[in-house]
Amino acid sequence: MARLSINELTTFRWSFEEDVQHYKAAGIEGIGVWRQKLSDFGEEKGIELLLESGLRVSSLLWAGGFTGSEGRSHKESVEDAKEAIRLAAAMDAGCLIVYSGPRAGHTHNHARRLVRSALEQILPLAGDVDVRLAIEPMHPGCAADWTFLTELSETMELLKAFDSSHLKLAFDTYHLCQNGSVVGLLEEIAPRIAIVQLGDAKEPPHGEPNRSPLGEGNLPLGEVIAALQAAGYDGYYDVELMGEDIEQTGYEELLAQSKTAYENLVSA
Repeated sequence: MARLSINELTTFRWSFEEDVQHYKAAGIEGIGVWRQKLSDFGEEKGIELLLESGLRVSSLLWAGGFTGSEGRSHKESVEDAKEAIRLAAAMDAGCLIVYSGPRAGHTHNHARRLVRSALEQILPLAGDVDVRLAIEPMHPGCAADWTFLTELSETMELLKAFDSSHLKLAFDTYHLCQNGSVVGLLEEIAPRIAIVQLGDAKEPPHGEPNRSPLGEGNLPLGEVIAALQAAGYDGYYDVELMGEDIEQTGYEELLAQSKTAYENLVSA
């Protein structure tokens, strides 16, 4: 049975401790952990708090930037990814979200080579500690600082090139469902999905993301969930919301609305 998770980016202004407390109180099963918040709180202390709370970690955000976009060298990004894999293993995370990094002045082919090189170096560790890496493609309207992977087809080609059970897809509805035709592909790609990130939208991304509360946008979330359920997907649905519409809503209210909307979508 698919489970509900809230991503810590959704409650951006809360601390890690506040997220854990409020998610638990709202009856949420899972949490998408943001490395920055966890680091600010303290990794060991944070893992202990998660164990005490009973919240399961649906995902850990994030590793990547293998094209040099974060001011780090390729080698430094690879080493950081290995550190993130070990952290994901320590908290028994469902997956580690991975962003390729943008082209950053490289040709598209060279950017691909850099990402493949990084994956070749980190996948053995992911296999050893049983952590799934979830590559996330993004809509071209807001991908510039994060990834050159803006097409689902190219991302799937990358996954198939490695054919590893520890390399999968992070399927974000905000990025991938602006074109409703993706629903027809879900039966085929469902086995490759490590996590589904839920976000709604009233219009396609243009610059900064501006997501809408679930059910208040125009994306076919009900069709997506129904197709994934039919295909046997049983992982987490991780609610990831940000933008002007979200910042105008109180976080307690947002958690309650997200939980109700999710339950309605799953049972429809």
